[in-house]
Amino acid sequence: MYNILMYLMQFGFVVASLFSEKVRKMWRGQREAVGVLREKVDPDAKYIWFHAASLGEFEQGRPLMEQIRKEHSQYKILLTFFSPSGYEVRKDYQGADIICYLPVDTIGNARGFLRTVRPVMAFFIKYEFWYNYLHIMKYRGIPTYSVSSIFRRDQIFFKWYGAAYGRVLRCFSHFYVQNRISRSLLHTIGIDCVSVVGDTRFDRVLQIKSAARQLPLVEAFVGGSASSLPAGEGAVEAPARVFVAGSSWPPDEEIFIDYLNAHKEWKLIIAPHVIGEDHLRQILDRLDRKTVRYTQATEESAREADCLVIDCFGLLSSIYHYGSVAYVGGGFGAGIHNVLEAAVWDMPVIFGPNNKKFQEAQGLLAAGGGFEIQDSASFGELMGRLTTDAGFLSESGEAAGKFVERMTGATRKILSDVPL
Repeated sequence: MYNILMYLMQFGFVVASLFSEKVRKMWRGQREAVGVLREKVDPDAKYIWFHAASLGEFEQGRPLMEQIRKEHSQYKILLTFFSPSGYEVRKDYQGADIICYLPVDTIGNARGFLRTVRPVMAFFIKYEFWYNYLHIMKYRGIPTYSVSSIFRRDQIFFKWYGAAYGRVLRCFSHFYVQNRISRSLLHTIGIDCVSVVGDTRFDRVLQIKSAARQLPLVEAFVGGSASSLPAGEGAVEAPARVFVAGSSWPPDEEIFIDYLNAHKEWKLIIAPHVIGEDHLRQILDRLDRKTVRYTQATEESAREADCLVIDCFGLLSSIYHYGSVAYVGGGFGAGIHNVLEAAVWDMPVIFGPNNKKFQEAQGLLAAGGGFEIQDSASFGELMGRLTTDAGFLSESGEAAGKFVERMTGATRKILSDVPL
């Protein structure tokens, strides 16, 4: 049944590629992958294979790749992606020797891929459980590790009808999971080669923080004079009142823009998730602030503005450094985006209600550094307290930063256990 589904998926990509540029890129990349490998693989080299579905999983695997490259130069790194949103962004990443798409998990594709690469070990990031690739690697005795994985009771592996597919989990040499619940769930189906090490994303955000860029336009914006209202007793001084909204969607923007239009003691930086002219125009039309777009700003115009709209990619992780409160979008849609890139800068992080499957968000909530809002009213109540209570703002920001720091170390734990 699984193999039939894989062939149907492959056919679906062929059809969808006729109508979607994104799918066309993925389908072309998958078809060309083995050819790329035949051209680039050094037959005398030892390859460690990392597979990440998309960009988020890549960021989780990146600390491991870079540490192996630093400490074990006898190996080369092969990095594969399934999604164009990962490959197209990171196809020029210098931390891997070969980067390509992973062909659909048919028996023929898996055999051809593994026959060409012959990896000495493999790391699959988080949710990657490709049945044929994993069974062939087990048959060939290739050590295979699942890292930063997390399991929930509602997954197919733990259902009575999922036992057949669940056998794929027995192909892994070891699981390095994020939490104890995952270890317990795996134990219920007889899998005990499990270590609780946490999430390598915490290590990654510390790397990102240490490499943060100085942004003169943002510095000019933050240092300028906000159109601030008189500060009340215990209120945060105007220069510290910088609200950074990262990876926002229209439902998020409807809430925070309407509030901040009426509370101009806060400066506002918006870095939307979708950077397209239609979305940017929606944001600009909603704002009742003196606003400038990043790509059109000068230091003078940034200094005079109350709102800065980031209309390009690659700056958000550095921009968080200039904020005092962060809002991370997606919580009124499919799920929140990366809260850790904001929390690492010692500031409270606000997000919408769809965060229950995100362990890092749950940890932030428990630590007192993260805050869930349900609607405009709850957002306004929280922002009112962050505005008027300097102690609350400081303490919640400190709690966010300490939470990130406390959760680091997964990379070291994994690599100290894996025989390299």
